[in-house]
Amino acid sequence: MKKTMFQVLAFINRMILPRMSKKDLTRLTKTQKAIVAYRYWVTINAIE
Repeated sequence: MKKTMFQVLAFINRMILPRMSKKDLTRLTKTQKAIVAYRYWVTINAIE
């Protein structure tokens, strides 16, 4: 159930949140870094 919840959350994130893959991670604002960290956390939990 936990994995399914994170997979749904990852799908919603792909639709709503901006992608930061093309940007230099060292030059992001704190808000953008928080978005990257949140998307990473959700992705890792969806894979496990």
